[in-house]
Amino acid sequence: MVKMQSCYLLVLPALLISFVEALSPAFSLCQLQKPAIQSPLLGCPSGTLFVSQSDPRANFTSVQQAILSLPTSGTATILIGEGVYHETVNITRGDPMVLLGQLDPATAFDPAGNASTRNLVQIWDNKFVENGLSDEETAVFTVSRGAGAHFGNVDFKAYNIDFENLAANYSISQALVTDISYANASFYGCTFAGWQDTWYTGHSGNTYVVDSIIFGQTDYLFGFGTAWFQNVTLANRACGGGITAWQGTSGTLNGAYIADSRIIRSPDANATTVTDEECFLGRPWNDLAIAVYLRTFMDESIAPAGFKPWGDGRNTIENTTFYAEFESSGPGGNISMRVPVEHLLTAEEAQQFTIEGVFLGTPEWIDFDYEV
Repeated sequence: MVKMQSCYLLVLPALLISFVEALSPAFSLCQLQKPAIQSPLLGCPSGTLFVSQSDPRANFTSVQQAILSLPTSGTATILIGEGVYHETVNITRGDPMVLLGQLDPATAFDPAGNASTRNLVQIWDNKFVENGLSDEETAVFTVSRGAGAHFGNVDFKAYNIDFENLAANYSISQALVTDISYANASFYGCTFAGWQDTWYTGHSGNTYVVDSIIFGQTDYLFGFGTAWFQNVTLANRACGGGITAWQGTSGTLNGAYIADSRIIRSPDANATTVTDEECFLGRPWNDLAIAVYLRTFMDESIAPAGFKPWGDGRNTIENTTFYAEFESSGPGGNISMRVPVEHLLTAEEAQQFTIEGVFLGTPEWIDFDYEV
C-alpha cells in the first residue's frame, strides 16, 4: 500500500522512537493480518465488526458507517483493515468502545518500528477554521457526547491508527486532529499529525496517550480537560505560541502532563524552526493553566526560557499558572534560564504527579497491560 504523501513517509531518528514497539496483549492477535484462508476476525472479541476498503468479507467500507451501526449499549469493537480512509469520524455512544488498526505480522513486533512506519491504517480529513466552522468542527476524530447526553463515552480506546488533518500547514489557521470532550479516551501506538491545535482535550475530557507521535506547530496540545501523555514523541513542525495551551479550572488538576517523552524538531519542520525561532513548552490560555513535564528529552528547538506569556498585551505569566519540570534532558532541557514563575520540581515533589494522582484514582478506561 502506498501511504499518504505526508509526515508518515518520514522516519524519525531511530534513537528517538525506538520505544515504540508495544502491542496490547488483549487485542494483538485480532490486529494481525490473517492469511486468506483464515477469518480476518480470528482472535477478535465476539461481535467485532470488520471495516475494509478491499476485503469483500468486510462488514463496512467506512469507519463512520460501522460506528453508526452500533447499538447504544454494550462493549463494541471495530477492526479497521489496512487502508487510507478519507472521512471524519465522530463517536457519541456512551458505552465502552475499541478501534483497532490492522497490523502486518512481519513488522508488528519489530523493535525498530514506530507508529509512522508500522501502522497500516490512516484516517484523514482536511477541514480548517473557515466559513463559520468552529475549532471543534474541524476535527478529523471526535469523541464527545450525543444530543441530550450529560457525558459521552466512558471508555474509548484506539490502537495503532494514524490520524491526520491534511488541510493543516504553516499558513492555515486552526485545523484539529482530535476533539475529546465529555469523554474518557485513551490511545496506543497512534500518530496525530497537524500544525496549529493538533490535539484538543475539551470540557470534561480525560485523555491518555502512550507510545505515540504528535506533530504540530502552535499550541498543538490544548484544551480544558485533563490529558496525560506517556512515552510520546512531540515533533515540532514549526514554532508559534507554545506546545501546550491550557485553560485551568479552580480546584481541579485539569492540565497537560507529559511524562518520559521526547520533544524534537520534526523532519518536515519549516526551515525557520531552530535557526530563527525557538519553540516554547507552553503558554497560558488562562491564568490557571497547568503544564507539567516529567523526565522528558528536549532538543535544541526549545527556548531557554521554557514558557512564555499568552500575548495580547500580557507580558508576564501569573503566579497562579502552574508550569513545572522534573529531570528534563537534552539541549533544550537546560533549566538555568527558565522563567522565574516556573516550578523546578524536586524528586519528592515530582512523586505527586502520577496517573492515579492526576485522574484522582486508577482509571479503569486505561489499558495498563499495554506496556512500553
